[in-house]
Amino acid sequence: MDIEDENSNGNDVEMSFLDHLEELRWRLIYAAIGVVVAAIAAWIFIDPLVEYVLLKPARDSGADLQNLRPFGQLFLFIQVAIIVGVVVSLPNLFYQLWKFISPALKKHERKYILSIVIFSSLCFLAGIAFAYFVMLPLALKFAAQFGTEAIKNEFAIDEYMSIIISVMLAAGCVFELPMVSFFLSKLGILTPAFMRKYRRHAIVIILVLAAILTPGADPVSQVILAVPLVLLYELSIFISKISVKKS
Repeated sequence: MDIEDENSNGNDVEMSFLDHLEELRWRLIYAAIGVVVAAIAAWIFIDPLVEYVLLKPARDSGADLQNLRPFGQLFLFIQVAIIVGVVVSLPNLFYQLWKFISPALKKHERKYILSIVIFSSLCFLAGIAFAYFVMLPLALKFAAQFGTEAIKNEFAIDEYMSIIISVMLAAGCVFELPMVSFFLSKLGILTPAFMRKYRRHAIVIILVLAAILTPGADPVSQVILAVPLVLLYELSIFISKISVKKS
């Protein structure tokens, strides 16, 4: 798509390289403001958030947690507040991203930005929910019960938080696969025929990605993540097919 074609119709103003940098700067500022506001709100509710949400998978699995570092809980709470701030402000982050990209879109495509923002946010939150309610309970139960009774399984709180946060964020990212497929298909980079042709290769890559995106997690979590990834790949083929027809 040529931006200058639209400029000739008087609907857009051509932006210079410096204008794009200025636009990017302001989009990053707006995104950062959203994260800071959401992080402050998360800090206000940090105690119930940690105790009743993030520690719940450990309690349900029977795992024992302990803090091994001075000020460990303080730094942990700050980390949680920041990450929750990022997750809560996702709609704003996606909106700022798409607003920055919008000059490269055709005029009739820009009206779908709000729908894309909502769909992208829902995909990410669906991935987090899948990790929280499906992956983590199974993985932690396996980790807590595995081994001999002569060795008591007690987990350091920072290691525990690192695993559950990385697993949830990784699941949220991979659940964006349909959205990525839609965008690349719109740009003409991806086609449903290409995705079908390399389906077997994609499955192998998915298994590798499941291992990479769950650092420190056990093989059970990796397999559980790989299964929906394969299903998402099949869904992405369907979405790519629809996107190509509407292009």
